[in-house]
Amino acid sequence: MTISSPGIGSSLDVNSIVSQLMALERAPLDLITKKTAAIQSKISSFGSIKSALSTFQTAMANMTDVSKITALSGASSDASSATISASTGSGAVPANYSLEVTQLAQAQKLATTGQASAQSAIGSGTITFDFGTIAGGKLGTDGKYGAAADGSATTFTSNGSGQKEVVIGAGDTSLSGIRDAINSANIGVTASIVNDGSATPYRLVLTDTSSGKASSMKISVTGDGGDPALSNLLSHDPASATGQALTQTQSAQDALFKIDGIAISKASNTVTDAIDGVTLTLLKPTTTVPVALSLTGDNAAITASITQFVSAYNQITKTLKDVSAYNPTTKVSATLSGDATVRSLQSQLRAIMMTPIAGSANVTSTLSKIGIAFQTDGTLAVDDTKLQAALVTNQAAVTGLFAAVGSASDGRVSFSGTTDKTVPGAYAVTVSQIARQGSYTGSSPTGSTVDASNNTMQVQLNGVTASITLTDGNYTPARLAGEIQSKINGAKEFSAVGSSVTVSAASDGTLSIQPARYGASSQVSFFSGGSDFFGATPALIAGTDVAGTINGVAATGSGQYLTGASGDAAEGLKLKISGSVTADETRGTVNYSQGYAYQLDSMITKLLSTTGALTTKTTGLAASVTAMGKDGDKVSANLVLIEARYRSQFTALDVLMAKMTTTNNFLTQQFASMTANA
Repeated sequence: MTISSPGIGSSLDVNSIVSQLMALERAPLDLITKKTAAIQSKISSFGSIKSALSTFQTAMANMTDVSKITALSGASSDASSATISASTGSGAVPANYSLEVTQLAQAQKLATTGQASAQSAIGSGTITFDFGTIAGGKLGTDGKYGAAADGSATTFTSNGSGQKEVVIGAGDTSLSGIRDAINSANIGVTASIVNDGSATPYRLVLTDTSSGKASSMKISVTGDGGDPALSNLLSHDPASATGQALTQTQSAQDALFKIDGIAISKASNTVTDAIDGVTLTLLKPTTTVPVALSLTGDNAAITASITQFVSAYNQITKTLKDVSAYNPTTKVSATLSGDATVRSLQSQLRAIMMTPIAGSANVTSTLSKIGIAFQTDGTLAVDDTKLQAALVTNQAAVTGLFAAVGSASDGRVSFSGTTDKTVPGAYAVTVSQIARQGSYTGSSPTGSTVDASNNTMQVQLNGVTASITLTDGNYTPARLAGEIQSKINGAKEFSAVGSSVTVSAASDGTLSIQPARYGASSQVSFFSGGSDFFGATPALIAGTDVAGTINGVAATGSGQYLTGASGDAAEGLKLKISGSVTADETRGTVNYSQGYAYQLDSMITKLLSTTGALTTKTTGLAASVTAMGKDGDKVSANLVLIEARYRSQFTALDVLMAKMTTTNNFLTQQFASMTANA
């Protein structure tokens, strides 16, 4: 006998019975689902905290560094002639200046003779550019230099920045190809082609990308394979009356100006080194009336930053409160109520904000002194009147409350930086040895003629070796010094690591080389060559690192920098030491403090890092969700089997009861029949 629908044979409601039994069996799965939802809610709440912390960190971005929060506003009485601004990370101070501009800086421009076509082949070879100063002589109306009226010749002195080469290959021999090759080389010269409308209209124009009189060009061509066409077009030596193939259409010149009556010349119209921390932009020569420039404290910008900081702090405070609060009226707890991580975060925030700033030489140490106070609900409020008064009285005191600040009492000590291991405080500094550059000083040179017998030298500079080749010719000591300096500084092996030298000639013709770098690694020597110009017994002196103590503990010296010793409170404190020194000379005190924004930024960075408390917490919760998901899958799979078993059992019961009902009915009929026949 087959039952097609459970319960038909027995009148049992099998589907209802199984459903009720399965509801009981699903209780563990429902519990897992409920727990999973609760954990996901926590993950979401921690996500809100992380988002609020990131927003807070963004709001503090310009407040952790004193150079970013300190704001000076520049003003000019004639903005069409000149402007003034404070440089980022500068030592600029509020001040007024008078500016007179006589001449703007400009770059040199040279033009070739005209060509009938910009596409016709001219020639191949290597173009070498040198940069320096043209002096003496006179520039003629033809754009070429010659002797002055008194007979003095034009001279060219390399600036020592290094010669640059451009290779003109077989595919670059046209005027347009030469232009493209020069531009692609990125050597500090741009090339363009100008059509002047003549019978031979195409002229290559070369412009130095650097302005200033020390950036004039000297151009030579080699490797032309005996075809002088490229050399005839581009060889240009302003010191040679017959060797100037190009016409100068614009001379290289410095900017000439006066600040408060002091005459100054600079190679650029953007001047960053005339006044400490100040950028001057020169736009045109001034008239008879000087331009009045001023730098004043931009308290409005600082106020805006502080207001943004307070608002962001209040938001993170609210977020932490919302996700952890308990409502006594509804008796409902927020998702993270009682969570240890949240409590710890709240405690850390309060601890930082309520602890006076340590290590600062500034008298201001708490927010309340500048008008920022805690309210009963834990938020901050700003008393703008008190804040503005504090800014007017001492802007640096206000900004120092938020940023990391280092200051030295001795002008020969400069604060350079710290690490996260540096403890705020006041540290005494002593110096026992000053940093020095190395040197290589020759004895009397044996000659100043450069030719194939002595033009190649192998130089070792600061531990790096390169081969240089001087240009053949007869030199004065000063010109030879410039040639050697130019070739050393132009070597790619040295320029790639930022190494350079200064080569000078003494009055007796003796040459000396000094690396730009300071410290024990500062040294230069020749592996081969050089004896013709530096003599047989040159003096090689290695540089020295600065030596001294910070906080009474021997510091690490590297070049001009002293760094606090490992394990000491001053660990990582980096100072630049200049000036002369006597044995164990006291250099005053360096004060280092970490403002509230700096401390909070550091705390948040750690919290949000891959190993931070918030990341660790959410990672753990996510792992729990994954584990519960696997447990839920197992329970679900088992429920399928349990339901199948229940249905099998009740189906069997249904069949059995149907059979018993049939038997009962049969027997009842039989007994009834027997009774009727009795």
